[in-house]
Amino acid sequence: MKSVWIVDDDQSIRWVLEKSLTREMIPFKSFSNPNDVLDALEKEKPQVVISDIRMPKGNGINLLQQLKHDYPKLPVIIMTAFSDMDSAVASFQGGAFEYITKPFDIATVMTLIQRAISESKSAEEVRTQFAPTGLQSKNIVPELIGQAPAMQEIFRAVGRLSTSNATILITGESGTGKELLARALHRHGSRANTPFMELNLAAIPKDLIEAELFGYERGAVPNATTMKRGQIELADGGTLFLDEVADMPLPIQSSLLQLLEDGKFYRIGGNVQLQANVRIIASSYQNLEHLVANGLFREDLFHRLNVIRLRLPSLRDRIEDIPFLTQHFLGMSARQLNVKPKVLLPETIDALSKLPFQGNVRQLQSICHWLTVMISAPEIHVMDLPLDLTYPAPLSKPLMSRGGDVMPTFTEVQESSTLASLPATSVSKWEQQLHMIAKKMLEDGHENVFQVLLQQFEKSVIEAALETTRGRKVEAAERLGIGRNTITRKLHELGIE
Repeated sequence: MKSVWIVDDDQSIRWVLEKSLTREMIPFKSFSNPNDVLDALEKEKPQVVISDIRMPKGNGINLLQQLKHDYPKLPVIIMTAFSDMDSAVASFQGGAFEYITKPFDIATVMTLIQRAISESKSAEEVRTQFAPTGLQSKNIVPELIGQAPAMQEIFRAVGRLSTSNATILITGESGTGKELLARALHRHGSRANTPFMELNLAAIPKDLIEAELFGYERGAVPNATTMKRGQIELADGGTLFLDEVADMPLPIQSSLLQLLEDGKFYRIGGNVQLQANVRIIASSYQNLEHLVANGLFREDLFHRLNVIRLRLPSLRDRIEDIPFLTQHFLGMSARQLNVKPKVLLPETIDALSKLPFQGNVRQLQSICHWLTVMISAPEIHVMDLPLDLTYPAPLSKPLMSRGGDVMPTFTEVQESSTLASLPATSVSKWEQQLHMIAKKMLEDGHENVFQVLLQQFEKSVIEAALETTRGRKVEAAERLGIGRNTITRKLHELGIE
């Protein structure tokens, strides 16, 4: 059976790791320097290597580089008592499975070792289970990935509209991919070889929208030393995508209506009527019918835009697509960073599928990029997910905790996380009991009453945090609002296992 190799010149560190591995019935070998490791590799190969960086007879980073060159799939965990950015960067750039600092939590290290041992076998199984083989080739629109019924309807609509030049209104929540759909409609339509111009009306100051859309003559606007063609002229013969059309000011809406009716328009300051053959695709996350009812959007323009409406589903309405989207985005990020794609374990996929995803597909893409950059291990566990997924802004649905349990919403946490918000009787009882204990100790002549009670308080709070985080020390420190080194020191001082 392959073993775990420990490389550290500190005998006490080797002893602690050896005892822990023995309890877990994991075979091991210990080395005091990297040179002995390289000699031993001529006879056998370990399953995992856990190595210090600074040793009298060698360097852990150099050993890492040699191991990854000769055995690319061998997991190597780097540990150091001298944590600095250069060491961390060098470790991850060298392909380290993980980078830990001393003094470390032995339970955390054992968890890492167990993960490293199972990585080779389980990673291949997960890749086979979740890899979206041939997925894009099945879809009409490669950029839009999905097998959910709602997405299949979108793909079929794109196919049906491939020979049409009709005006299209795309609706859906922010982050659902409205721009991707607009581009797909253009590329798969009869105007595929013509210009595709995009104007995000929400990103442009309202006093500049008219100039960007219609263009202007020389001297018609401040600092206009030359004539400028607008997006309509630039898109002549092709497609103009008006993203977030609800942000268009009412005075400009009448000019757009004229363009939709006969293709005619004027540049700002111009006297010559121009004509353009432009297909308009508009989008909005806002309810245009509601805006029309409140006089904020022209009803006649709405009907001109709403010839064919396509509604993109939220990610909450297509949760079955999350595994495929996740793998796709992880692959994209890996290619951008020139690294191997991360692999999400089934329980991680399940946890993601239970999140509300207010930011929709865009939010999922950001999460995948974060995981690619920030998580060094090849496999993504539930505990690796960003903390802001566990503690979001107020949401209507419960989220998954890092341990997989359902957590209360932010509002519920706020209502129950402080003594001030607890029922008055509960606070009163807690304070009364503490008061009575302190008084009794003082009356009985105990010394250092303040320090004794303070230690009891710290121990109770830290133990509660560790129970909540299932023993994850770093997360417990973050939840308590104290530093990582502080909680490590307190665990030792208070004798907390």
